[in-house]
Amino acid sequence: MSDNKIGAVLTGISHHQAKVNGTQLHYVSAGTTGSPVLLVHGFPETWWTFHKLLPLLAEKHRVFAIDLRGFGDSDNGPGTYDSKTSAEDLHLLIEELGVGPVHLTGQDISGATVFRLAATHPEDVLSFTAIEMGLPGFGLEMLADVTHGGTWYIGVLAAPHIPEMLLRGREREFFGQFIFPAMSVTPGAITEADIDEFVRTYSRPAGWRGAAGLYQSMLQEGTDIAALVATHKLSMPVLAIGAGGGEFTFATMSQVASGKVRSISLDGVGHYAALEAPEKVADALLEFFDSIDTAG
Repeated sequence: MSDNKIGAVLTGISHHQAKVNGTQLHYVSAGTTGSPVLLVHGFPETWWTFHKLLPLLAEKHRVFAIDLRGFGDSDNGPGTYDSKTSAEDLHLLIEELGVGPVHLTGQDISGATVFRLAATHPEDVLSFTAIEMGLPGFGLEMLADVTHGGTWYIGVLAAPHIPEMLLRGREREFFGQFIFPAMSVTPGAITEADIDEFVRTYSRPAGWRGAAGLYQSMLQEGTDIAALVATHKLSMPVLAIGAGGGEFTFATMSQVASGKVRSISLDGVGHYAALEAPEKVADALLEFFDSIDTAG
């Protein structure tokens, strides 16, 4: 691991690289004391989606936010980009950092990745928080069914070579004029600077490889995830944070956890909760983490 300033430089947040599982991952860290937290982004995001949340959590915790393989400033060369591989990346990163178990917090399309990590390596995970998250095999695939109100771009992302053909060079329009406006409801919360940072990394060569891999994975792994749930339900405390997606996250987590799932609904907040309402998300996370840390 080595410090490596990449992208935006923010006070109190340092950039690092780690070589694990045949790839090089970029991550940021903040905070020096308290139990560790690992934040895992969704789409069309990178670690940057947590840049407002990081300093709020870092007052009481050591916080790490990752760029999944193929995303952000992590390597995106030829290779495998499914959720199983990304989950193993996270397991080995936690091992490399020597910080486990962590309060694992994921959102959106990282759902299968973080679930696989928590189910197969429960020793790595102190608690599990799902933010606006679904899982293959538990209804997430319906979001790709355009005949029943699903989202058209999931099929585009999952089709081999199509994201590069249709979206390469149009990242700013796709993010700034469609995705974020369509799925956020908080005026001014997602700024031009945010769009600039997401565009910077998605527009690099092979910049769509990570997203395409996870969406292709999502449409193929429902049976696999369901089988994993049947034998490895989540045993650690679980929190579901719903916003624009309503009760979907809670309904999903209730099916895959062995115990009672805590639930918080952020009214008036869109899908990108960490960008739109970082203080509300931080309050929910800090209360949840504290309840576990003090109980232990």
